[in-house]
Amino acid sequence: MAIVCVGVDLAKNVFAIHGVDEVGKAVWVQPRVPRAQLLAAFSNLPPCLISMEACSGAHHWARQLLSMGHKVRLIAPKFVTPYRLGGKRGKNDAADAAAICEAVQRPHLRFVPIKSVEQQARLAVHRMRQGFVEQRTALINRLRGLLSEFGIVMAQKAATVRRLASDQVDSLPGWMRVATRDALDELAQLDERISDYDAHLRHIARDDPRCQQLQQLPGIGDTTATALVSQIGNGQDFHCGRQLAAWLGLVPGQHSSGGKARLGRITKAGDAYLRSLLVMGARAVLASAKGKNDAVSRWILALEARRGYWRAVVAMAAKNARMAWAMLRHGEAFVMP
Repeated sequence: MAIVCVGVDLAKNVFAIHGVDEVGKAVWVQPRVPRAQLLAAFSNLPPCLISMEACSGAHHWARQLLSMGHKVRLIAPKFVTPYRLGGKRGKNDAADAAAICEAVQRPHLRFVPIKSVEQQARLAVHRMRQGFVEQRTALINRLRGLLSEFGIVMAQKAATVRRLASDQVDSLPGWMRVATRDALDELAQLDERISDYDAHLRHIARDDPRCQQLQQLPGIGDTTATALVSQIGNGQDFHCGRQLAAWLGLVPGQHSSGGKARLGRITKAGDAYLRSLLVMGARAVLASAKGKNDAVSRWILALEARRGYWRAVVAMAAKNARMAWAMLRHGEAFVMP
């Protein structure tokens, strides 16, 4: 019988393939396929459903297989694990491929959007910028810790560390003076690199009409708009805005039973970087809402008074995620509420 579904376990050099027919019988099992032969293995295969875990290189292979006429789905690894452990014990590449093939056939499984080359190139800018930001934060904390050993205690604010460290450097003992000056020089270089990447993101946002449209929403600027477009494209992989908010981990977990709804803590699932951008934007909206009379400001202030600061912030972030999906999905047909 014809192969209708194939699971591929991706790796660095050796891949595993597990294909099944219409009744779920394994008819194509190859536990060791060299990297150079993976595409050749699918070249003579009629169009079918191919599934892979969303891991390193998955989007590249997905684009290659899509160009060959296949239907490709990427699955988050946490959704594959239950099918690998069900009825079996142990883990190997062949078992992973069989579990991926089994998981993709579930009717209500959520998939990871396949990114284009342009989307991944833009995400590379975000990843590099975020890496520089983390390096800068680590350097500032290292400098604060070292200076505290000499009785110089500073607040966590980056501008305060720069100013006080510069003022106190001449009063430090010899080698500590050398280390502090080197740290300040490295800090200046990181500030310059981050500023350059901020300019790159502004350029990307300026050249993309979807980013410009997203920036009409309160709390969404160049960084968040370009990250949203790079991550979800036109939102075609989500059926509604709430599904996107749930995918980003901005909705409460549910523990309902016996007809009684019980909502727990915010799940914090999905992409932490994109979620943090939306939350920071929501905090800015709440901070600037006082004294304003527009609908969003009135809504978020009333919510803060009724439910507290952080619930209002997360609700605003989820609201922006839903409106961003509507903008990307409907384009110019979307009208701001």
